[in-house]
Amino acid sequence: MPYMIETFDRPDTLDLRAATRDAHLAFLDAHKHLLIACGAKLDEAGNAAGGGLYVVALERRAEAEAFIAADPFHQAGLFERVVIHRWRKAYVDGVCHLNEAPPQVTP
Repeated sequence: MPYMIETFDRPDTLDLRAATRDAHLAFLDAHKHLLIACGAKLDEAGNAAGGGLYVVALERRAEAEAFIAADPFHQAGLFERVVIHRWRKAYVDGVCHLNEAPPQVTP
């Protein structure tokens, strides 16, 4: 079962976000095989709202923690807070996944 990772930027860090963006995008591209969805949170005007959301195909919390810790945004100190939760894939792009067999987790 995947993990949802929500990040919250430290205040007044738009310059740091911009300076680290290319490295962050390269990180995402290198890990695109794990990404179910991800993107920045935006305000109603479509401007950066200080954080992001990742849904990653990882089976263990430690893997999700290691994934976000390796993100250049995290390494640069952009995040004030990170919240990690298990996530049930119900509908993605209008397709129901609720009847899929759950993945086998090895101990």
